[in-house]
Amino acid sequence: MSRFPRSLRAGLLVALLATGGTVIAQIEGGDRGVAPIASSGSFEVSGVRVDVSGPNAEAARTGGWRLAQRKGWDMLSRRLTGRPGSLSDSALDSLVSGIVVENEQIGPNRYVARLGVLFNRGRAGSILGVAGETLRSPALLVVPLQISGGASSVFERATPWQEAWARFRTGNSVVDYVRLTGTGPDALLVNAGQVSRRGRGWWRTILDQYGAADVLIPQVTLRRQWPGGPVIGDFSAGYGPDHHVLTRFILQVDRTEALPALLDEGVRRIDAAYQQALRQGQLRTDAALAAPPPGQPAPTVPTPEGETATTETGTPETRVTLSIQFDTPGVGSVASSEAAVRSVAGVRSAVTTSLALGGVSIMRVVFDGDPAVLAASLEARGWQVTQGGGVLRIRRAAAAPAPTSSPSAAAPAAPTAG
Repeated sequence: MSRFPRSLRAGLLVALLATGGTVIAQIEGGDRGVAPIASSGSFEVSGVRVDVSGPNAEAARTGGWRLAQRKGWDMLSRRLTGRPGSLSDSALDSLVSGIVVENEQIGPNRYVARLGVLFNRGRAGSILGVAGETLRSPALLVVPLQISGGASSVFERATPWQEAWARFRTGNSVVDYVRLTGTGPDALLVNAGQVSRRGRGWWRTILDQYGAADVLIPQVTLRRQWPGGPVIGDFSAGYGPDHHVLTRFILQVDRTEALPALLDEGVRRIDAAYQQALRQGQLRTDAALAAPPPGQPAPTVPTPEGETATTETGTPETRVTLSIQFDTPGVGSVASSEAAVRSVAGVRSAVTTSLALGGVSIMRVVFDGDPAVLAASLEARGWQVTQGGGVLRIRRAAAAPAPTSSPSAAAPAAPTAG
């Protein structure tokens, strides 16, 4: 005989079905984020103003872009070396990797615009003599927390704050940002509730999943005066599981349509604060988030409640974090490449941190062992691997051509009966 009445059993079944539907809805579907743009391989010069006339609109625009290249190179040279610089248009064409249109007005024979110019970091750095960057932060996971209308969000749903960090070009920053797309398990692992957790154990698990050494928590609280009216943004640059705040400031725009510009300025100022803190030695990683070397005792860190958290003992293997560049002609190639890398023994995590559909994307991989072993394992699985500078470049090996039969190799004819 059942212990529950029929009506109660029916109610429990409905509740379980409803709960299951809720869990599925939280995991599947919905727009949760924007893939970050790949910009770590470029120097960017923004705010280049041009005003050029020409015989027609196309000629004026071409002349404006060429003028922007010259001005941009001079600005980059002054910024990196303190001296003006100039190159021929043909040389600049080989250095410029992209033009960013910030604002433009095109007339019948005139072009007025504010542009950004992207220069190839390797080539431009070698010409300017700054190819070797001595200051660089460890990989730091970005958790963009937005508070609006009393609701806190990271990747639970798409937010303008996460989009602002996704379109931020990190080529000029000395901070190695690990920016997530918000897809897959991101919404469950990195959410608004995780920001308030101080325990190093779970943070260590999350950072290991994404190949990061510590966490940055840039936060914005948005207050709207009325629908479509002024928006006030209260920004803060936090870091670490304890959410130490480096700086705090307030920005305001007069209308809601200008919210992206407000957030872009907030990202720029927070990045400047992180860079300054790194140069001054304030942006230090938490020792409790890294396992100690073999044979050394685990460090203890007091928690805010007065308890003591101890890191786990290090493993005998050497754990390395490296970047893998791979071709992404379509969306399906991203998941298949990640799955192929994860199938290698010793790979702890493989996450695409910079997506460029139709080009070359970057995957951050945490591997227990020597990178040469990882390269050999990928080659054994049919990949073409190029290694250099702590980065692996992998390509799908070309399929071998099907063997063709030649007349000389043809099988002899069967003898006929006499």
